[in-house]
Amino acid sequence: MPATPSHPRAPGAPEPDAAIAPPIALCPVGWLDPFRWLARGWQDVRKAPGIALFYGLCFWGMALLLGWVFRTRPEYTMSLASGCLLLGPFLAMGLYDTSRRREAGLAPQLSESLTCWDRHMGSMGMLVLVLVVLELLWGRASLVVFAVFFNTGMPSTTGVLQAVFNPENWSFVAVYALVGGVFAALVFSTSVVSIPMILDRDTDALTAGITSMRVVLENPLVLLLWGALITALIVASLWFWGAGLLLAGPLLGCASWHAYRACVAQPETPAAAA
Repeated sequence: MPATPSHPRAPGAPEPDAAIAPPIALCPVGWLDPFRWLARGWQDVRKAPGIALFYGLCFWGMALLLGWVFRTRPEYTMSLASGCLLLGPFLAMGLYDTSRRREAGLAPQLSESLTCWDRHMGSMGMLVLVLVVLELLWGRASLVVFAVFFNTGMPSTTGVLQAVFNPENWSFVAVYALVGGVFAALVFSTSVVSIPMILDRDTDALTAGITSMRVVLENPLVLLLWGALITALIVASLWFWGAGLLLAGPLLGCASWHAYRACVAQPETPAAAA
C-alpha cells in the first residue's frame, strides 16, 4: 500500500512538534503586600546605598528640571515629562537589576546596573515608545483643557495655582483631573510590571505590556493601593525642592521589582515540570 502523502506545511508555519510557550501565570496579592514590597525595597536601598544615591540624584535632577519648566512655561510641563519618560525606564531598570542581584545572592554593582538594559534594547525601545506616545497625548489633552477654560491665553504659574484652588473653577479642576486620571491609569497599567519583566525574562514589549495590564485587571484594588502609595510618596518627596526623591526614587524602584516578583509567577523549570 503506498504511503499516504503528508500535508504540505505553509511557509513560515511552526513545526508540528514545536514547543509552545506556556501562558504567563499570575499570582493573587493581598492588601498588605504593597507594604511588604516597600519594606523589601528599603532593605535593598540600605544594602546598596551608593547605587541608591546615584539614581536618587538622577531622579532629583529630573524633578528640578520639571519644576523649573512648570514655573516658567507651565503649558510645556507635560511635554517635558514625555522626555523624562525616555530616560526614566532605563534608570528604573538599573534599580531593578540591583534588587535582582541581591535576590540572587550577588553583590549589586553600579556598572552592571547602568548597562543591564543593553541586552533588552529592542523590547525596551518599543515599550518606551508606547509610554512616550501616551504621555504626549496626555500633554496634548492637557493643553486642550487649558485652551477651553482659559480662552484668553495660557495662565502663568500663579494663574494655574489660583485656578486650581478657586472654588469657582471646579469644572476645570474636575475635567483636568479626569483627563489626567485616565492617562495616568493607562501609563501605570502598562508599566507596573512590564519593565522588570523584560529585564527578568527578556520578553517582547507586547507580552510584557499585556501581562502588566492583566496584573492590574486581576488585582484592581490592591494595585490601586499600590498606585496610591507611589503617588503619595512622590508627592511627599517634592517638598524642599524635591530632595525627598533622593530616597523615594530608589525606594520605589527597588520595591517595584518585588511587586513584579509577587504578581507574576515564575516559569517552571523543565525539572520542576517533570
